[in-house]
Amino acid sequence: MTTTTTTTPAHRWDDVPTEFVEVGGYRYAYRRSGPRGATPLVLCLRFRGTIDHWDPAFLDVLSAGRDVVVFDNRGLNLTSGEPARTVAEMADGVHDVLDGLGFEQADLLGWSLGGIVAQAAAFARPGRVRRLVVAGSTSGGVPGQPPTDERVWQVAGRGANTDEDFLELFFPRTPAGRSAGLASLRRLDRRLLASGATASPAAVQGQLAAIAALGEGFWRRLTDLQIPVLVANGAHDVMIDAYATYAMSTRLPNARAVLFSDAGHGFLFQHAEEFGADVLRFLG
Repeated sequence: MTTTTTTTPAHRWDDVPTEFVEVGGYRYAYRRSGPRGATPLVLCLRFRGTIDHWDPAFLDVLSAGRDVVVFDNRGLNLTSGEPARTVAEMADGVHDVLDGLGFEQADLLGWSLGGIVAQAAAFARPGRVRRLVVAGSTSGGVPGQPPTDERVWQVAGRGANTDEDFLELFFPRTPAGRSAGLASLRRLDRRLLASGATASPAAVQGQLAAIAALGEGFWRRLTDLQIPVLVANGAHDVMIDAYATYAMSTRLPNARAVLFSDAGHGFLFQHAEEFGADVLRFLG
């Protein structure tokens, strides 16, 4: 990213410190902020994302009402070990973090690949996940889901992504979408310009292997997921077509669906205030 640096933090999460917890031979990097006492909310991130790729504006909204945790999964960025190569291993990483922080139960929010991982974590330990938010994602195996355009994977798979790449992948091609996308990218700058955080080639290959092996995913099992689930997306998502969000809402026994008509894959950053409020109401 080519940008100017900021001199003062605009958001509380800009200064939340990075901490570490050791579980199962891994040293997990995490950040935590928000009022303690209620069920904590743990966030699972997208393909190639790191702990520094969460928009602080979105985290500020969530942590105004919840105890929020973000983290790097196995072998990713600041977390030690070999990178996970299956969704199940990534879900194990989620439960490692819950164990390390002493959470008997948690709410999960997963974006993109993180949404798949969050579902896997909920299926792996029934009863441990109280409520689930699946953002810009899919269960896998959705009948009739439009495929992702080949160009999207070409852009997403580049060695380094530019602002224009992120705008193409995450935000609609409208003046408002571009403006919102650039604003989000600039909010990410304060962490990223200092850390240079990135997913290593090995971590990226592990994530690609996990996606390739997803197959039918959890579609057939969604009827067994009895917990409340919020599924959400932008209507113009080019990475994971928003049809998956609608389709999941028809199969999940206890679901709500939210679609933003003017947004894409990065809807949760484009509409940080609105979607953050939606999440807090759902969790409440």
